[in-house]
Amino acid sequence: MVTISNSEICVTVAKKGAEIRSITRGGVEYIWGRNPAFWSSCAPIMFPICGGLRNGKYELDGKSYDMPKHGFAKISEFEVEKKTDTSVTFLLRDSEATREIYPFAFAFRVTYEIDGASLRVTYDAQNCGDKTMYCTFGAHEAYACPEGIEAYELIFPEEETLDAYALNGDLLTDYTKRIVNNSKHLVLDDRHFVLDALVFRGVKSNSVTLASKVSDRRVKVEFDGFDYLVLWHKHTAPYLCIEPWCGIQDVAGSSPVLSEKEGIHAISAGEHFARTHIITVG
Repeated sequence: MVTISNSEICVTVAKKGAEIRSITRGGVEYIWGRNPAFWSSCAPIMFPICGGLRNGKYELDGKSYDMPKHGFAKISEFEVEKKTDTSVTFLLRDSEATREIYPFAFAFRVTYEIDGASLRVTYDAQNCGDKTMYCTFGAHEAYACPEGIEAYELIFPEEETLDAYALNGDLLTDYTKRIVNNSKHLVLDDRHFVLDALVFRGVKSNSVTLASKVSDRRVKVEFDGFDYLVLWHKHTAPYLCIEPWCGIQDVAGSSPVLSEKEGIHAISAGEHFARTHIITVG
């Protein structure tokens, strides 16, 4: 575990998966406690894909490769590249094992930086090879809702009309359900998550705040530059995942070719693809 802190907040991150394990402020914990009765993770990072692939496979240069849901970063051991009292950068490089399922030379960095009561989280994928690399990434932080999610609401800075795309297993469908209709508020209802997650395209706002209706507990997530927003929790569990994604799951008719998938990013040799989301607690 690696800990960074200032006078406002304290953040603990595991080297495995570069996964946030704790964000506390004033003795209050804001990250889900990984109770295995519901879900034994709390903030896995998705790279080099988000969600699931059709048949768990993709094609590149005429060859088929297996890829687990959300990719392999979440189960990989990162090294600490640099650290200060208030920041830390984790690094994952390609290896013989990764090249078996993802044949690219890469450096994937995750940087955590504290500023007041905010935590800046930057994902940076670098193409270290001599051919175009295809990837995407996304966040999956679970925020504790001790009273249950129905004691909370989500507040957007802009009025939104949001249709959630339903999932069929790991794949996205064309079926949608209107969740927000010309409002800044999404009232959380456990029934929304009986089947799985809420997947949104076309969110106008670049932030959302998880606000308790019975206490002053709040978490604001800013996600400028991310194309998709996913909400998920295990049915009846006391947490909510707010997930900014740059990619998305396959649909039933998705092309198997990696470069043709929705949300995939092409990175030229030597170049970077990076995005930052910001978590503010209080």
